[in-house]
Amino acid sequence: WLLPTRIWPERALEWFDAGGLAAFAVFGTGKALSLGAAPLPAVVMGVMSACMGGVIRDVVAGVPSILLRNELYVTAALLAAGVFLGLTMAGLSSGLATILATLCGFSLRGAAIHWGLRLPRHKG
Repeated sequence: WLLPTRIWPERALEWFDAGGLAAFAVFGTGKALSLGAAPLPAVVMGVMSACMGGVIRDVVAGVPSILLRNELYVTAALLAAGVFLGLTMAGLSSGLATILATLCGFSLRGAAIHWGLRLPRHKG
């Protein structure tokens, strides 16, 4: 709204959202684990934490929710949360696990944005 598209690229919001999605999936999973949640509920909490940002963005923008489209969105959050869980359970330090898991989630979402990767449509 404030900057022209020649300064602010049209798809920049999608890239910032990809970073936030991966980071919040990892942070949510880590927080749940630190509060004593079992591994599977911790991953679910991380994915839900990450995806709610996109839902709020879509509600504010007045567009259909990204969760209802065939985007690689929840899948990228699940990858980030799962990698974080796996690395921390394998004994890797929390800081390094956070960085690697966030990069994995961001890479998948970034590939989906860049190359237009999508999940197959439901035929129902």
